[in-house]
Amino acid sequence: MAVINQEITDKYALYNGDCIEVMQGMPDDCIDLSIYSPPFGGLYNYSSSERDLSNCKSYDEFFEHYDYCVREIHRITKPGRISAVHVMPVPKTGANSARVLIDFPGDVIRQHNRMGFDWVGEYYVWKEPLAVRRRTMAKGLAHRTLCEDSAKCDNAQADILLMFRKRGDNAVPIAHPTGLERYAGERVMPDELKAFKNYPGKQTENRYSHWIWRRYADAFWDDVRVGRVLPYREAKEPDDEKHVHPLQLDVIERACVLWSNPGEKVFTPFMGVGSEVYGAVINGRRGIGVELKTSYYKQAVRNLAYAQEGGEGEIQDIDMAEQESLVTGLME
Repeated sequence: MAVINQEITDKYALYNGDCIEVMQGMPDDCIDLSIYSPPFGGLYNYSSSERDLSNCKSYDEFFEHYDYCVREIHRITKPGRISAVHVMPVPKTGANSARVLIDFPGDVIRQHNRMGFDWVGEYYVWKEPLAVRRRTMAKGLAHRTLCEDSAKCDNAQADILLMFRKRGDNAVPIAHPTGLERYAGERVMPDELKAFKNYPGKQTENRYSHWIWRRYADAFWDDVRVGRVLPYREAKEPDDEKHVHPLQLDVIERACVLWSNPGEKVFTPFMGVGSEVYGAVINGRRGIGVELKTSYYKQAVRNLAYAQEGGEGEIQDIDMAEQESLVTGLME
């Protein structure tokens, strides 16, 4: 399968095609950071293509196919560098019965360890229960379930960002000589700390960067702006299942800043509407993304056009009217 289409600039390269074949054309040890969401072990179907991992017939078949992807990511990643994988537990049963979970994150960890990565950390990203209920229609999040039998209640599963480091020594340190220079989150920094931004002296005195670092180093990222995502509604097609849930830009920005240097290459094999590439570009990195589904690829091209212009473009967020509908959904 040849690349169907591509968009290449000096800041990013976008490919509409099979990520395995695109990666096979890339040299060894060429990527500084990868960040992506795999298709979650068949939890959602994104397209009807037989090449789409979300169309695997079973959970075991998914990992058989995903092995090829992780093996290629390992090959193209530089030694000592990070591959960040967005996961969450997946339900074993259907939506109409009490939820039973499969340890998808644990299986991804064990798989990466087999492939030559070391599991070195994980971050939990809080999600609004009202929004999860509305998006998934999970009965276990409904107030009615609480009233009828709370043994069948669920929780709003956090997003999990797993950190894997390729074995070997990192040849180019990821340095922050004046500390962290921008906070990606919803907390309000005290005004008196802003005078320390880009502080040139002893970094033990850099109160601006220390304030940000305390939030980034926390394993629980409850300050991520969950609604700060790229436009995706135009990418939905009527004949496909309609799950499109871009990774939050705050999460991507933190990963890019913590685990890559400006100008380095950030890769995503399951690009979707371009969130990871976009996050790389607006933070001074070069982004490379591959997407199999043409409608998602076209939306990514539109989204990256904003980044090319140097702005954040049409970032989506949940508005107040939508919040009201979420409350109604949770109470049902």
